[in-house]
Amino acid sequence: MYKTLVAYFSATGATKRLAERIANTLNADIFEIEPATKYTNDDLKWPSRNNRSCIEMKNKNFRPGVLNKISNIDEYDEVFLGFPVWYYTAPTIINTFIEENNLEGKPIYIFVTSGVNSVDRSFKDLQKTYPNITFISGKRFSGAFYPREVYNWIGENAS
Repeated sequence: MYKTLVAYFSATGATKRLAERIANTLNADIFEIEPATKYTNDDLKWPSRNNRSCIEMKNKNFRPGVLNKISNIDEYDEVFLGFPVWYYTAPTIINTFIEENNLEGKPIYIFVTSGVNSVDRSFKDLQKTYPNITFISGKRFSGAFYPREVYNWIGENAS
């Protein structure tokens, strides 16, 4: 039986709503990538250069801890991986998730939430950082996404 996982990180709830919609549409399992230390509103203030998210994003080697780990990643045939765009790319917690899980051999579909930034840089950065992982497609959604937009993207990409 073909199994799909929707894994996501959501700081404000927008990516969570989208991930839930994707998981429901695909009848997939869902896994929240939760930081060991939750982000506060002050941690996320843009464009402050002194907040936690900015400090983490400046250090390309920083890997925030995660609260829970997924123990059965090998059971999944494909993964939809979602996150908000931070400073034009994936938050460093996404690197933590990727490095703690063997995603090689699985198609990885990237979905992001952002009001203005495209998925392109996030997608390219992940491809460059993890050349042994097969990133298939990327799609940006606004926080107020349209269900039809989600269905169309899934229809184009899901196995």
